[in-house]
Amino acid sequence: MAKAFKSLRRGDFVLVHDAADRENETDLMVLAEKVEPRHVAQMRMDAGGLICVALHPNIAKNIGLPYMTEVYDAATRNFKVLAATKPDDIPYDERSAFSISVNHRKTYTGITDADRALTIRELGLLGKKAMVKQMTDEFGRSFRSPGHVPLLRAVDDLVTKRQGHTELACALAEMAGATPVLAICEMLDSRTSKALRIKDSIRYAEDRGLVHLDGFELVNEYKKWMKKGDEINA
Repeated sequence: MAKAFKSLRRGDFVLVHDAADRENETDLMVLAEKVEPRHVAQMRMDAGGLICVALHPNIAKNIGLPYMTEVYDAATRNFKVLAATKPDDIPYDERSAFSISVNHRKTYTGITDADRALTIRELGLLGKKAMVKQMTDEFGRSFRSPGHVPLLRAVDDLVTKRQGHTELACALAEMAGATPVLAICEMLDSRTSKALRIKDSIRYAEDRGLVHLDGFELVNEYKKWMKKGDEINA
């Protein structure tokens, strides 16, 4: 786990597989504040899933970010289709982590590697302040919505409540002493048209000298880390 912390703080990707009985997917993860266009290109070409940004619940609350389902619930009176498409049948989870999507106001179209890198990096930098300070107004001055970078809001208490990649990413960064705002992207397989098999994601990591983590191991490490912190503060 220590190697993963060092890699993350250095700006390298860390690969995390959630669980065989959940999504059974491996995500590329990198600290948002470290993201450059090359990171976006690698996620786009090597992973192929949706490039999102996972945010710690404290950051999401201090920005004022809703879950997208909350936005839909509030708008159902005017748009009946939102009630009809409610995500109440997700086979691997009880709720979606999706919040709004954004572009940084200094981007052009927002979709290029350079534009998305700017948006993601600035989210990471703002997240440093938003961990401890209300930032809704500054967020609005820096970002417009909708955009090309979907935001994911982690649940309170992270992996002790939900073991999605959103929570796994934030837990990893928190243990590493880094700002828990990360770009994440699912690794897909064009040959099978499914998620990349774990043996192939492990091989990908080995070939590139990257750390590959098991979600179950990460969850256990985080719970021990939290318990140690509670004992110190007792």
